[in-house]
Amino acid sequence: TELLADFYQRFEDQPLVIDKWFALQATVPGEATVERVQTLSGHAAFRLNNPNRCRSLLGSFAHGNPAAFHRPDGAGYRLVADTVIQLDRINPQVAARLVSSFNRWRKIEPVRRERMRSELERIKAACSSNDVGEIVSRALAEATKG
Repeated sequence: TELLADFYQRFEDQPLVIDKWFALQATVPGEATVERVQTLSGHAAFRLNNPNRCRSLLGSFAHGNPAAFHRPDGAGYRLVADTVIQLDRINPQVAARLVSSFNRWRKIEPVRRERMRSELERIKAACSSNDVGEIVSRALAEATKG
């Protein structure tokens, strides 16, 4: 933690480096990473309306950290779903990319599958953009086919 803080202090004026700093922390294997990402989303350098920063932290977590995203209690799914719902109002394209992390939900074991489906339903009910709606509707519709 001290090394990460020192690194941040040294490079805080270099946005691309700080994007990597966020991504690195979001991809640390382990269940505690969900809470780490939640904490980092409140960091002074993080802005949900900054697409690169959002992708660095949340995209890296959802697409690049399966151990934490698929945490057994569903906390990773809730974190991403909450973010998609917030982001849909700000930047629907980035929200759509983030929600695509749920696309393979039917291939997950039953308990996690149900948690992912539940979050997809919550996203569908809360989001109004075509970008997110199309991805979520397609994912849920495919479930009724199989």
